[in-house]
Amino acid sequence: MQNHKNQRLALGLDSSTQSLSAIVINIDTAEKCFEHAIDYRADERTNCFGIGEDYILPPKSEGEAEQPPLMYLASLNAMFADMREAGVALENIVAINTSGQQHGHVYLNRNAAIIFSNLQKPEGSRLDLNTLLAGVFSYSSAPIWMTANTVAQTNHVREAVGGKAQMIERSGSDAPLRFTGGVIRRVAEQSSRAYEATEKIQLISSFIPAVLSANPLVPIDIGNGCGMSLMNYRNKVWDAELIEATADGLPGGSEALLGKLPELAPPDSVVGNIATYFVERHGFSEECSIIAGSGDNPQAKVPVAGDLLSLGTSFVNMVSTDGDTLDPEGFANAMYDGIGRPFMFGCRTNGAMVWDAVRNHYGLAKEEYEPAEAALQDVSPGQLMTFWQPRAESFPVSDAFDFVRLAESETPNLAKDYTGIIETSLAAVYVYSKVFTKPSQDPLYVTGGATGSPQIMRRVAGIWNRPVVPVEKGGAALGAAVAGVNAYCSHVGGSFDVEAFSAAVLKRGELIRPNPTDVEAYHGKGNYLQRFRQTYEEIMKDALE
Repeated sequence: MQNHKNQRLALGLDSSTQSLSAIVINIDTAEKCFEHAIDYRADERTNCFGIGEDYILPPKSEGEAEQPPLMYLASLNAMFADMREAGVALENIVAINTSGQQHGHVYLNRNAAIIFSNLQKPEGSRLDLNTLLAGVFSYSSAPIWMTANTVAQTNHVREAVGGKAQMIERSGSDAPLRFTGGVIRRVAEQSSRAYEATEKIQLISSFIPAVLSANPLVPIDIGNGCGMSLMNYRNKVWDAELIEATADGLPGGSEALLGKLPELAPPDSVVGNIATYFVERHGFSEECSIIAGSGDNPQAKVPVAGDLLSLGTSFVNMVSTDGDTLDPEGFANAMYDGIGRPFMFGCRTNGAMVWDAVRNHYGLAKEEYEPAEAALQDVSPGQLMTFWQPRAESFPVSDAFDFVRLAESETPNLAKDYTGIIETSLAAVYVYSKVFTKPSQDPLYVTGGATGSPQIMRRVAGIWNRPVVPVEKGGAALGAAVAGVNAYCSHVGGSFDVEAFSAAVLKRGELIRPNPTDVEAYHGKGNYLQRFRQTYEEIMKDALE
């Protein structure tokens, strides 16, 4: 790592479930000049806070998922120490932007302002962050996105505002169990003293900027605010009815809950300069700007202005919208990305892990792709349907079910099963996204390991009936860095083309156009996609009975 003297650097941080990741970008050259991750369980500086193999604290009840916020603080000090040791010129970092796992949050007590003020005292830099700020939490843990014990709370809020349609109309989502509002309600019901002692509730994505700027009152951004079931999606303000429904019966009612929420702001707002603590301890410039930050999904969307399909362990479909479009079925969530652009977010749980399992069933190792690629080449698109959901599904919401082959009389083989599973899982994402996706011939950007398969990319182009462009994996830390550059340039009055910069920092592959024969097979007389939905919903119905 070179010491980039006299060059402007931007740092993107991603505080995720399993790690703190960092990417540094040279603002003037669009060069990624540093990447590093600290695994919470593998690193001795962060593995001492009691998390288990699943990276959460031992749950007190089924469905609880919490992490120690002191671990986040320890990871910050560890990351900055590693960056300095690697030769990163921390004094040349002009902006730090954060990505945080969506919906996760912390509870700060009434002494927060006093305790945070220690971050502005030079002598405070002699202490570790987790020591300096240990007394700031009114509730000792940070509930995270894996939370699944809020059925009663989310049902209460949904019914109180008039049902599913009203919930979606107001918040942009149908009150998922993991969203912050329902979790706050449960914490308040189970730990009323801790709730009453809470001065401010910060999302993880805003807690990190709060620490970096020594200000516990930093705003929550509108992008991650979408994942709280508390914000009016279109108006970008805390929604009075959602607040009232969430706070119904809690100490202090809606007035108290509203008072515990910071203000809302665009995700690319500058919220202050870096605190003295980090200047003295790590060598940052006191003029380094701290950006409001956002959630991991909003930040991951930043480097791609168009629609982005991620084919990872789970499949994530991010569809750019006009800000008015919602999913009336409630399978997808309306959000804003890390620079404030609206999009819909749908996550299919049973993604490439199912493809891996099929290959493994036929004796192929995880990274053994050539025989599978050859098998795909032997089968024409739009001919086979094979269904399998080893895990409960979120897009669309449905139970797990075993392998279903429509052509049971035929002898199963790799080509048939692998092709059938790939096409039905892609079809599921496409079909259940149609309601919020406008027809377009703009490229569909695709990321993930599947971009290395010409046969899978061919099928994506045919099912979506639009050109496809493979994109190298970026991630939330990169998106946060790009959004940070955008925020910094706007703050100092400089010009900045975020799309051109993103194209330079995140490499694109060659455009793949849909094959007319494939399009006909999926959309034409064969009615593959129509038959898929009908068959899939019959299977889901049977799985419930």
